[in-house]
Amino acid sequence: MCDGCNNCQLPDNTFTKWLDTFIEEKGIDLDDTFELEGPSGMNFMSYGVVVEHIKLTQGEEQKMIKDVIVKIDFKNGDVRHFFRHIAQAIVR
Repeated sequence: MCDGCNNCQLPDNTFTKWLDTFIEEKGIDLDDTFELEGPSGMNFMSYGVVVEHIKLTQGEEQKMIKDVIVKIDFKNGDVRHFFRHIAQAIVR
């Protein structure tokens, strides 16, 4: 819990706002779910859960995620495939 000190690492609001705008512009429904295999078996996860985990990243990790999303979008790809890839790290 943050006590107001300067040692706390908070998510970058610029990145969070950019990601929210991107998701809204692409019409991605954060309530949509997908299946993925994890150590406990089959898992159901929503895109919203993945996006919330992405928002918790910081610094270079945010930059790398944004770069991949921009490249996928530039090629008219579907970033939901990338989100499912990231979800694999969440279920481990």
